[in-house]
Amino acid sequence: MKTLTFAALDALTGQATQSPRARMNQNLHESLDDSIQRLAIAMEPATYIRPHLHHHTWELLTALRGRFVVLTFDAAGVVIDRKVLGEDTSVIESPIGTHHTVLSLDPGAVIFEVKHGPYRPFVEADYASWSAPADTPEAEAFMVWVKTAQVGDRWTA
Repeated sequence: MKTLTFAALDALTGQATQSPRARMNQNLHESLDDSIQRLAIAMEPATYIRPHLHHHTWELLTALRGRFVVLTFDAAGVVIDRKVLGEDTSVIESPIGTHHTVLSLDPGAVIFEVKHGPYRPFVEADYASWSAPADTPEAEAFMVWVKTAQVGDRWTA
């Protein structure tokens, strides 16, 4: 039996606070080639999840600790859905081919993700064309915007 204990979540969040990306994951799947990927991701509020889509899978998210803003977008960057995991929503499943982003609202927050494998590293075509690369002033401004963005709002750098 595989488990994620509270002690393991504590350790994971500790690692995330030390990571330059402000996040850390613990896989439950055995290999990156597994057909279903299952992982806990500790995400600090400073981590940037660039708006992206998955060409081959849906993605299911649930909050294990803390709250997360999850936005989905149309191709032009208009917010088409907004949920706060851990506050008004328990589980979100993003469809294949839907741009989305996640923002941690709380220190020590952990999200759980399930999606089809095998693992595929992101390539530039997976990112929304209107989104900013990581480690840019635009990415920092985007994260501030995500906190309050509502359905119908459009991100403009």
